Amino acid sequence: MKFLDTHSLIRKYAIRPKKSLGQNFLVEPSGLRKVLHAADLRGDEQVLEIGAGLGSLTVLLAQNAREVVAIEIDQTLFPALQEAICQYKNVKPAHGDILELDLINLLSDEPFVVVANIPYYITSAIIRKLLEAQKRPTHMVLTIQKEVAERIIARDGKMSLLALSVQIYGKPELVATIPAGAFYPAPDVDSAVLKLSLYEQPLIEDANSDTFFKLATAGFSQKRKTLRNSLAAGLGISTQESENLLAYAQIQSIRRAETLNLQEWQQLLAACLTLQE
Repeated sequence: MKFLDTHSLIRKYAIRPKKSLGQNFLVEPSGLRKVLHAADLRGDEQVLEIGAGLGSLTVLLAQNAREVVAIEIDQTLFPALQEAICQYKNVKPAHGDILELDLINLLSDEPFVVVANIPYYITSAIIRKLLEAQKRPTHMVLTIQKEVAERIIARDGKMSLLALSVQIYGKPELVATIPAGAFYPAPDVDSAVLKLSLYEQPLIEDANSDTFFKLATAGFSQKRKTLRNSLAAGLGISTQESENLLAYAQIQSIRRAETLNLQEWQQLLAACLTLQE
């Protein structure tokens, strides 16, 4: 495996990471190896990399995948990125904001994998974009803030809206941790490598996703309150209507949103859809 000399590129192009874009480049080989290992590439994949940066991960992906579509929002990094990938003909650099780009136009019709070191401040937005896209990846390997990764993999009793929103699409796994010192510049907190293996079909049908997320958002809107009260306030219904909904779903009204498991959220959705008929 051939690693990129990122520090030389940084000096050559006088690169100054931008806090406004959450730029913390993963440069240490040990951290890069962890990401590549989690991706488990066979060599025939199309990989979508978000935030190619200086190309330290891009060149490793290029050595292990059929094709890499490397997205970078910061135009000033492209001279360094182009030098890093010049010998790899299977890399297609693309300038743009992943939140604005159309994945269908970027990728071929074949299945694809997402591998990315994404900025902390837009982690949730990027995950939602990828999971709700018309064309979804088979799996995703994301380097994100460790605390956020731990929230995403949380189960019964510690569920959050973020965890629920991810787990209806696939199975998340925290596969490795990466210390802050592996990045340039070093962030204030450690990171984690999160692998999300997507289901062929989400646990909630696309046609019902709006209703489901409306319920979930209402349930978690006032986490310290009982579901009876949080659903009433969030959905704009009376507490009696909230009681009836929960009873129909066979869920105790005094419970809190974080205590419900995936099956119980599905029961609540089914009850809501039935009562709306």
